[in-house]
Amino acid sequence: MDSFHRFDKFNLKYNPIGEPRLRTIFLKTDNFVQGRYLAELTREVIDDMESSKYQMAEWCISIYGKAIDEWDKLAAWAVDNKLFSPNVRWLIQIPRLYNEYKANGLVHNFEQVLFNIFQPLFEVTQDPSSHPKLHVFLERVVGLDSVDDESKVEMRLFNKVPSPREWNMDQNPPYSYWLYFLFANLASLNQWRKKRGFNTFILRPHSCEAGDSEHLAVAALTSHSISHGLLLRKVPVIQYLYL
Repeated sequence: MDSFHRFDKFNLKYNPIGEPRLRTIFLKTDNFVQGRYLAELTREVIDDMESSKYQMAEWCISIYGKAIDEWDKLAAWAVDNKLFSPNVRWLIQIPRLYNEYKANGLVHNFEQVLFNIFQPLFEVTQDPSSHPKLHVFLERVVGLDSVDDESKVEMRLFNKVPSPREWNMDQNPPYSYWLYFLFANLASLNQWRKKRGFNTFILRPHSCEAGDSEHLAVAALTSHSISHGLLLRKVPVIQYLYL
């Protein structure tokens, strides 16, 4: 059961026999076979759910923010493989892995991560024909999740908080920093989509599975709800008063 409540333990089990390349081959949408194996498996499960009539699912799939074309590739995977059903909705997980992208030279600062996540969403909201498959896919998306191993030690921000463009250091931004900028961009995007008659998205992160209980307070201030979190009895009394 711990693997469903602790993202760090889930991650260990998500690598078959400890080999991440197997995950890439069988459980990724963007690989050398364009995610065909995962698509066929997903289609089978969808067919089973539709046959039973009363089974519904909300499936999570990742956008990382390390490349600008991730949304288009994900949307093409879903649309080309006909992975749509009235029984299924999608929740987009955003792993908080800026430090890994920076170390590998994929991004120069945190602003690039935010740009890669949100720029295609603003573009398709302005003009659905600019990303036609993405427009279709987003109609089945309910919101954004934010995930990582919360037990990791993170930086504390006190007097000066750098902007995303200024955050070009190697360290990963703390939980509160990630959630604030996801919330701020999503709030702006939702206002525009609502005016245009498009569906909107909620922010529903993993929160306080391990580590600092302040994560739960940050989620309460920015998010619609949480996807997974620790038991409230583990949080100090002052936290209840705050919430």
